[in-house]
Amino acid sequence: MFDFDTCEAARQRRDPAFDGRFFTAVRTTKIYCRPVCPVKQPLTKNVSYYPTAAACERAGYRPCLRCRPETAPFSPAWNGTRTTVDRALKLIADGALDHGSVDALAERLGVGVRHLSRLFAVHVGASPLQTAQTMRIGRAKRLLDETALPIGTVALQAGFGSIRRFNAAFSSLYGRPPSSIRRPAR
Repeated sequence: MFDFDTCEAARQRRDPAFDGRFFTAVRTTKIYCRPVCPVKQPLTKNVSYYPTAAACERAGYRPCLRCRPETAPFSPAWNGTRTTVDRALKLIADGALDHGSVDALAERLGVGVRHLSRLFAVHVGASPLQTAQTMRIGRAKRLLDETALPIGTVALQAGFGSIRRFNAAFSSLYGRPPSSIRRPAR
């Protein structure tokens, strides 16, 4: 979060470079705005600054109907459906599809399975399962490169359900078994 003087100067100039980076809350009206809002400038003594729209709302302010601060750049609403995909990617990276299903992932995100698949096709260019598989293989390759763990342990730590699936996925992608990728000991 910027200091008060930086925020105040940006608000006075209505500087678009700060749009979405902080929000101006006015104590007398209980409304919060973006720094670029075209309304009459409030007195400095009545102003507080917050890093997010959510922080303003938690403090009891409501959004300005003129500048629509809840849709400012860098907010989840501004990113649209990309926000859902980003959340899904984070959950997949944390192993949501290693032991769960796409149905459970979609339910956790509050969308349908078909809609999630469409969003992945648009934003990622692959299905959620293909994305999870790529992440698993990436984790496995990193473990093979950086550790001396046995292949079976690498497969399980990377998120594969069985060594056989790990070997098949690895061979399909690289055209060779995982043991041939491992760096020789120094």
